[in-house]
This record gives sequence, structure tokens and C-alpha cells, in this order.
Amino acid sequence: MSQPETDKPASELIDARINELGDWRGETLARLRVLIHEADPEVVEEWKWRGVPVWSHDGILCTGETYKQVVKMTFAKGAALEDPAGLFNASLEGNTRRAIDLREGERIDAEALKALIRAAVALNTTSKKKGRSK
Repeated sequence: MSQPETDKPASELIDARINELGDWRGETLARLRVLIHEADPEVVEEWKWRGVPVWSHDGILCTGETYKQVVKMTFAKGAALEDPAGLFNASLEGNTRRAIDLREGERIDAEALKALIRAAVALNTTSKKKGRSK
């Protein structure tokens, strides 16, 4: 790249990552991104930690990390979220985060994921309001 990554908007960097992957991981990340935007049209895309797509709304909602065997969607405050559909299947031992690991060929319950995103937004906005009232 001729410019440093930080000069480009996060949305362009995420587009580039999806295209660069060029396989099931790119397709999965693109699908997750669409669902995140459907669940929260006001979501803000960010690019952190030298190449991790991040979606925020009054704080980090989740990240979209890509590895050789999985696309990992980590919810920053996942341990505080209800997960009635049982989507969380990784980082279950932590006190704060929870993650969803998706492997090649696996599908995610779109409505359950959107409900998790909306719950994460609600948690962030509630936490922010509480912080302001102190």
C-alpha cells in the first residue's frame, strides 16, 4: 500500500480484507458485516490492533477476526449478554468477552445474531447513560 492503513476509512480497509481473503472466510466476514449493519444501522466500523475489523456503538460491540480455521466474532461484553440461541461457542471461560467461532461451511442463525448485536448495543448505551449520570 502506498498510504499507511490509518489514512483510509475503516470501511475501505474491511472491504480490502474481505477481498484479500478471497475464500469462505471473506464470505463469512462479509455476511457477518451485513447482519451487524442490519441489526444496528448506526454501527461504526473501525480498524484496530493492526488489522482487526471492529464494530462499535457507544463502545465496542464486537470484532471480526479471521484465522486459518475460523472466523471469530468476539463480543467485548459478551459475558453480560443473554444468549438464548447458544451462539457463543468460544472464550466461554472469561469474565467479560464471549466469542462465536465459525468454521468453513457453518451457517449462523441470522435472527439470533442480530438479537445479540441489539443486546450489545443496548448494554453499551445503558452503560454510557449510567456513566453520565454519576
